[in-house]
Amino acid sequence: MINRFILNEVSYFGPGAREVLPKEITRLGLHKAFVATDKDLIKYGVADKVLSVLKSAGIPYEVFSEIKQNPTVFNVKSGVKAFAESGADFILAIGGGSSIDTAKAIGIITNNPEFSDVVSLEGVADTKKKSVPIIALPTTAGTAAEVTINYVITDEVNEKKMVCVDPNDIPAIAIVDAELMYTLPKSLTASTGLDALTHAIEGLITKGAWEMSDMFEVKAIEMIARYLETAVNEPTNAEARNGMAVAQYIAGMAFSNVGLGVVHGMAHPLGAIFDIPHGVANALLLPVIMEFNAPATLDKYVDIAKAMNVYTSGMSREEAAHAAVEAVKSLAIRVGIPQHLSELGIEEEDLERLSEAAFADVCTPGNPREVSKEIILELYRKAL
Repeated sequence: MINRFILNEVSYFGPGAREVLPKEITRLGLHKAFVATDKDLIKYGVADKVLSVLKSAGIPYEVFSEIKQNPTVFNVKSGVKAFAESGADFILAIGGGSSIDTAKAIGIITNNPEFSDVVSLEGVADTKKKSVPIIALPTTAGTAAEVTINYVITDEVNEKKMVCVDPNDIPAIAIVDAELMYTLPKSLTASTGLDALTHAIEGLITKGAWEMSDMFEVKAIEMIARYLETAVNEPTNAEARNGMAVAQYIAGMAFSNVGLGVVHGMAHPLGAIFDIPHGVANALLLPVIMEFNAPATLDKYVDIAKAMNVYTSGMSREEAAHAAVEAVKSLAIRVGIPQHLSELGIEEEDLERLSEAAFADVCTPGNPREVSKEIILELYRKAL
């Protein structure tokens, strides 16, 4: 069997890492930035922490901030048009997964205009050229979009999330600067942190996992268990924020290359149809689906229990699996994640439609235990 591993060419880590921007822009021979971000990051001064570096270095830029929480086909088409009119030669993505995913789609379509309908990018698109150069600066510790070859765009017409997988979309440079995360609200710190934990756990147990990916995912689980609660409760704690920033990147390194599972398969339609934040959907579903998957991957659950520091000597594999599930559930409760889909406005009559979409989702086949539409429906009911 042949395994592939794709990562960024260059990544920087640590509080204040954004200061390397001028040097890297010069090294790549780039001149003008198209800044993909969202209005809240501008409103609360987060984007300005990056833009001030460009200003000081005399690097011109143009801001595109029409990006939704769950970016849409319309968002992307607007961005492609704005990029073409800007005269920029690279994209500077500042934000969480929404901004970076939008930047990836803009960059891919700009250099591969035959995919300008956006919807044809779903799945594994046969693009021929690399994206416009992207420099990604995440402002959340969750999606790891800065290191993955994946991006997710909502097809608003068909009310579905399109998972796009393309090695040509990976950012040229990732700058993981924890200082950009200090003002993230508690609720977003919690939900994006649990999103990262979902990536790590699903990436560990997915069908495509192997020794190299396992190594990264176990470390990510260990770090998230250590740092997330502190990052939620002490937002300017540099050690915790940087720990989460690095942990989510590590999780992304692996899952980007091996795939995910039915947690993501079920979370995607919740976002596409009901606009539920992706991290919240993942965090709520994760313990329910971990319990379902346990019989198929008990050895990996022992690793999870050890990484979350709930394994005790003499535990059976089944006991370790139960401890791992309870540890995830307990962490989610401590950081304020809703525990039932009904709290988010989901009703019994919505579940059939959600199950159809989840079964068809590109992430679902990676689940370690086989699922059907009927099984997915029951899992949604458990989470209701």
